[in-house]
Formats: sequence, C-alpha cells, structure tokens
Amino acid sequence: MRLDRRSMLSAAGLGLGAVASGARAAVSAAPFQPNWQSLTQGYQAPDWFRDAKFGIWAHWSAQCVPEAGDWYAREMYLQGSRAYRHHVDTYGHPSKIGFMEMYPRWTAARWDPGRLIDLYQRAGAKYFMALANHHDNFDTYASSHHAWNATRIGPRQDIIGRWSKLARERGMRFGVSNHSAHAWHWLQPAYGYDPEGPLAGRRYDAAWLTKAAGRGKWWDGLDPQHLYTGATMKMPAGFTTIKAANAWHEAHDRVWTESPPAANPWFTQNWFLRCKELIDRYRPDMVYFDNFDLPLGQAGLDITAHFYNQSMAWHGGRNDAVVTAKGTPANRRAGIVDDVERGVHDDIQPYPFQTDTCLGNWHYDRDLYARDGYKTPAKVLHTLCDVIAKNGNLMLSVPMRGDGTIDEKEEAVVEGIAAWMKDYGAAIYGTRPWHLFGEGPTRAKSGDFNEGAPTSPYTAQDIRYVRKGTAVHAFVLGWPEDGVARLPALGKRGTVGRVTLPGQSAPLAMRIEREALTVTLPEARRNPIGVALIVEGDGLV
Repeated sequence: MRLDRRSMLSAAGLGLGAVASGARAAVSAAPFQPNWQSLTQGYQAPDWFRDAKFGIWAHWSAQCVPEAGDWYAREMYLQGSRAYRHHVDTYGHPSKIGFMEMYPRWTAARWDPGRLIDLYQRAGAKYFMALANHHDNFDTYASSHHAWNATRIGPRQDIIGRWSKLARERGMRFGVSNHSAHAWHWLQPAYGYDPEGPLAGRRYDAAWLTKAAGRGKWWDGLDPQHLYTGATMKMPAGFTTIKAANAWHEAHDRVWTESPPAANPWFTQNWFLRCKELIDRYRPDMVYFDNFDLPLGQAGLDITAHFYNQSMAWHGGRNDAVVTAKGTPANRRAGIVDDVERGVHDDIQPYPFQTDTCLGNWHYDRDLYARDGYKTPAKVLHTLCDVIAKNGNLMLSVPMRGDGTIDEKEEAVVEGIAAWMKDYGAAIYGTRPWHLFGEGPTRAKSGDFNEGAPTSPYTAQDIRYVRKGTAVHAFVLGWPEDGVARLPALGKRGTVGRVTLPGQSAPLAMRIEREALTVTLPEARRNPIGVALIVEGDGLV
C-alpha cells in the first residue's frame, strides 16, 4: 500500500506540523534532550569508536550505474557537464529519460556482500558503513515512509538489512550514512531545461512527471514528485554553465542543510520519520550525516537525541552511539563527532574526530579506473597513521560498480592495505594520542578537501606517534635507505628500555644518538610503506 504525504503523517499519528514537537515531547524525560547544551554536556564518544581507528564504507547507489563519477543525479541535468553528455549519449535526453530511469537499471546482479565484508575485515576495518540514502533521495532500506526504496525498485532487497547482518556476524560495528537532507535543493536542476541547442527550453523530466503518468509503467503507483521533492529552492536565472551552477549551489549549501526548507515543511517531517525508522529498525552503532553541522535545524537535534537515547536503552544505560557531521563548530564537538571530508587536522584534537575519504570518486568512475586514478595503499595507510596520531579515525570508501562489484585495481589496493595491516595493525588499534602527534618535514594542511596537501609523499623522516598503556607506538612512514629509523622525540623523553615490532618479543638493536632514538630495522621486514615500532621504557607516556 502506498501512502500519500498527508496519510503518511496521519498513519504515524502526526499532523503536518507535529513531527518535531512530537519528538521533543517523547524525550522530555530522557537523558538526552534535543538541544546543544544537553548533547555537549552529556555525550562522550564511546570507547569502541576510539579503539577501532579504521572503517570501510560502501557508498553505493543508483548513481554508480552510469560509472561516470560523482553527483550524476544532479549534474546530468546541467548542460555542458560531463554527466549530461554521458547521459544524452548513453540513455537519451533528460527531458525524456531522467535520472529516475537509473533505478530499474540498478539490479545489483553480482553483489556478494559477504565476500566484500570479508575483504574489508581482512584489510583491518573494525567498522563498516553502508549508504542508506544519497542526495538523490532514494532509500536503500525497507522504508515505510518513502516508497522510493530498494525493496520495491532496482535491487528489490533490503540492502541495509543485508549489510548489517553480515557485518555483525563478523563482529564488526555497523554504521549508516544519511545524505538525503540535501535533496530538496540538490535536485533543483531536474526541473530545468537546456539553455541552448535543439531542445532549448524543453523541461526536464521532473517538471512534468506525475503519478498519473506512471500508469502501466515500471513505476506505476509511485509519485515522482516524492522522489524529486518538488525542488522548492529555485536557482536564480542566468546560471547556465556547470561551473556557475555548482559554484552557486555550493555557496548556499551550508545554509540550506542547516535550516529546513520554509516552503516545504513536509520534506523535513518525512526526513525525520525515515531517519527515525532507519535507526529504530537497524540499530546502527553510527550515523553519518553528510551535512555541515546537524541537518535541517531542529530535526537534526531531534534525531540525534533520539539515537543517543535509544542506544542507552539498547545497551543497559551505556550510550554506544556515534553521530558525525562535517564542519562542526568547536563549541559543539563535545556533542557529536566532527567529520573531515577528504582532509585532516593539523594537530591533536581535544575531541575524537573522523576523516572520511575515498579510493577514487564517491560514486564509481570508470575514467579513474582507466587512468589508474586510485589512491595507493601507502597513501591510505600514511593518512591513517597521521589521523590516529591526532585523535581521529579514518573511514575509507571503496567505490562499487552498479552491479555490486569492485574492480580488480581497487581489490589490489585493499589487499595491499591488508598485507601491511597484518604485520602492523596491532599497533593501530586501542591507542590514544601521545603528547606529540609526530615529527618530520611533511605536514598535512588542515581542513576539508585538503587531502592533496602535502603534494609530496611522506618519507622515512616522517614519524607519527600514539600511546597504548605505558608504551609509545611510532609509525615510520617509509623505509630508511640505510635501514635505520630515527626518532628524535623519543631521544629526549624518559628512558627507552626496548623496541620491538608488533607481535614480536625479540628486541631490535637501538641506541640514543645525537639526541634521537635510532632503531636498526630488520631487512627481512623491508616495506616501502613503512613500519610500526613498539617503544617501551620509563617515563615515556
């Protein structure tokens, strides 16, 4: 049975303006209240997250079907863009065949989630995250409040349900990523038209599609306007190029997703119900919001408080929940975990954070495959060592093709990560920042979207430090030419008793030389990515 907008809310016992106030009333006596004061005073990032350090993400949706990179569902409606050209050449003009026609093509015909999770666990991931919805506003789970979901269309199965079951069977923590708060403005170009050319002025599919137009078609009974959202935020006239349109969009994105759409309150109410069901049905350990600060004003606070309170109910009074958002103001980072997209911090942070990045583009891009455009195992692992030294975790997305597979080049990268983690991963987990994050000539630039800096790779002169118990773990981010690692910070603090490799009891040859600890590395363990050393002694921590 399909519910329209009003009956959706009535079925939940809610009027068109009652969702947020109803949620607040429900938690009036709960430990966490839906405001920043309560979140920042009562929350502490759980130990499982701080110990895990490394997670892998399946950022998989119908936007992977064209294999043409990120933001396809938006940019295919921007004349002049790569996605537009690809769509016209491959599927047809967006006035006739819009993005919603990608959903029946997203069949997941070769998806083997158990095999992928086994690979990621072998690579050292302690948590796994799956995409629950993207800006295209399509749910990958059994959603009662949104008919456009993967149990009815495309894969015709509960993707989140399968991922979560398999990850938990392997002892991994499970997270979901929610991106759909952007949809009400992000899909605006689907209501537009070509500004020039033979079809100039002909409206794209979202502008004319109705429920009635679906009679006898694959989407019979569904309303495309519930998918495309009505796009209540209209872009001013004159932005006719891909560069100008996206620049305008990105300039306003933070405001749009922090505040709900005033002209479309139903969107916020429906978003809340969908996210609440996602949390209550699948009981994730972590919810990633692809937003700067929490999404949609009060609705984001309501859902975060709800998640924290539910986690306490599930775990006997212990809050094991993690909520992340990007660009979180410093005074709010005690209440949620700050996320840095494609970037890092430049020093140790007072609160745990997460860096999220991707081997290539977020959605599968065959051009990156063709030109060997993926990150190397060294790039990923050096970033991991840098991030954990600053009190963070790293979450890595491995792009998936529409059919549910990853390509052989990605697999080789993940296996390269697995090989290094097999030898040195024990030095990663369960650690905390030392008094100094590291030393050496190569420094990362702080902030989102800065992973291109430094442009030079890390070398054996670059060291990253963490602590565990009374030991210091030192990560040498390369193999010294002479086989001798030099750790200046450990030559000036405490007394070093012995140095070992993770999991090994035999001490390595070491001495203090020119106020630096020098360690002779075993040639048999030579690895261009680098090495982890366990340093024990008195007064080091």
